Amino acid sequence: MVNEHKNVKPIIGLTAVCALAVAIGIWVGASLEQKREEAKPKNPVLEGAVQKFEDVLIHVECDYVDDTDLQTLSETAIGDLMKQLDPHSTYLTARELSLSNIELQGELEGIGIEFVMLHDTAYVIAPIGGGPAEQVGVRAGDKIIRVDDKDFAGQGLKQVEVTTQLRGAKGTKVKLTVKRDNKEELLDFIITRDKVPFYSVDVSYMVDSQIGYIKVSRFTANTFKEFKTAFHSLQKQGMTKLLLDLRGNPGGYMDAAIKVANDLLDQGQLIVYTKGKASKYTTKYYAKGGDKFDQCPVIVLIDEGTASAAEIVAGALQDNDRALIVGRRSFGKGLVQIPIPLHDGSQLRLTVARYYTPSGRFIQKPYGEGVPDYHSDLISRYKQGEYFHADNIQFDDALKHQMSKGRTVYGGGGIMPDYFVPIEARAHATYLDQLQAKNILQQYALEYVDRHREALTAMGYEGYYDRFEVSDLMLKKIVAQADKAGVSYDGRALCTTKTHMKLLLKAYIARNIWRAQGFYPIYHQSDEEFQKALQLFDEAATLIPKTTIDEE
Repeated sequence: MVNEHKNVKPIIGLTAVCALAVAIGIWVGASLEQKREEAKPKNPVLEGAVQKFEDVLIHVECDYVDDTDLQTLSETAIGDLMKQLDPHSTYLTARELSLSNIELQGELEGIGIEFVMLHDTAYVIAPIGGGPAEQVGVRAGDKIIRVDDKDFAGQGLKQVEVTTQLRGAKGTKVKLTVKRDNKEELLDFIITRDKVPFYSVDVSYMVDSQIGYIKVSRFTANTFKEFKTAFHSLQKQGMTKLLLDLRGNPGGYMDAAIKVANDLLDQGQLIVYTKGKASKYTTKYYAKGGDKFDQCPVIVLIDEGTASAAEIVAGALQDNDRALIVGRRSFGKGLVQIPIPLHDGSQLRLTVARYYTPSGRFIQKPYGEGVPDYHSDLISRYKQGEYFHADNIQFDDALKHQMSKGRTVYGGGGIMPDYFVPIEARAHATYLDQLQAKNILQQYALEYVDRHREALTAMGYEGYYDRFEVSDLMLKKIVAQADKAGVSYDGRALCTTKTHMKLLLKAYIARNIWRAQGFYPIYHQSDEEFQKALQLFDEAATLIPKTTIDEE
């Protein structure tokens, strides 16, 4: 839920102490030396274990037949030690920490573009608004040919390698040479890298004159600010009902989730509570009031990818009878981690508490069978048919909780929605799945926009949404591309999924011009969970807390 990290140098004694101190618990706020002294009386095995680990490293360094890398060995040992605790206690090297923090801190340093690799070339999907690339004139559709006068296109680079080369410290410069609109002349841009926002609210828009939609993809340091901005913007457009999408949200900062839940609940309502071995990690979090959104009917979308901090929000709103939950059973992560920085820039993310929803539900799924089985749980759910039939979900009646307005909720293994929406078991869906897995639809959309950008842009989004149609000829071209990519043609599948495929392609084309704001309103037309939620707002309205008393 809360994470950060740093690295470990091959200083044998200190490394060993750091590694083994984790085994008996590290207390935030006290020095490592204090913790070491506190731990010895509690666990006399500690001193001998530290000495043993140090002895092993010394013998390896002095006596082993080949040269060794003590830093790598010690990091591997620490990582393996953490795996013995639970699936979410982890060790991160300094580099891993840096990459991880980009998402949680809500900003990164670089040039500020969204891009995709196509035909061994980086295509700019869109420059990030206000970012360095946009300020110098980089546009959607530009193809990056060279970086700092070195060939960039056609070099077999992977997406992660391109990302690494384009990112860099604030204030450093990079030269991009791009090809635009298939013109022969190349364009050069000198870009000074800067801080670039990394948004956690992917999109917000008005579904109709009353229903506002907000999609939160993770809980970062900036999520609550983004959420409030989106909410107020939708209110100004007439929103009186909220559809909050937490599908695929893996969590993030617990305090960000608490802040979002706080503004949707009445003052004094319990949001979540934690229990840890140390009393400092046992806390109850109540809604404090403030900039309230608590008079708006709310429906929350969740699925098997909704985890951790996102489950705190869903659980708080469900247990307080504040929102309807729609979708499929969530991931089931009820453990709280804190970041513990180590001396070399690495970091431990150590589980220090369990969290419970307001009704007392502990929603952590079991992990007693080991980490591999734990991480393959979602595959097991699929094979057991849980994604297709709610009857295949088994809950222990001992974990049943009854809410004040009559709803039944369960603990142990995620948040179960009030309304289950199965994955559509479309006949012959495998063909469409293969097209998407090989990015055939996305690539065709990008190439189509590259050829027709001016005409599409001239239509404007409303015109595109209302009038643009994907033709049968376009689908035939996709089939031809798929055949070249090794996806065998399935005529029955194409016939069965034709309508859905056309809608997807239209959404992908829109994304390459109007980004997420253009993609989701089209995509949601065939999104079954989304469409189900729209039918339930009358019921969601019955959950709104009454703040006035009718006069006789």
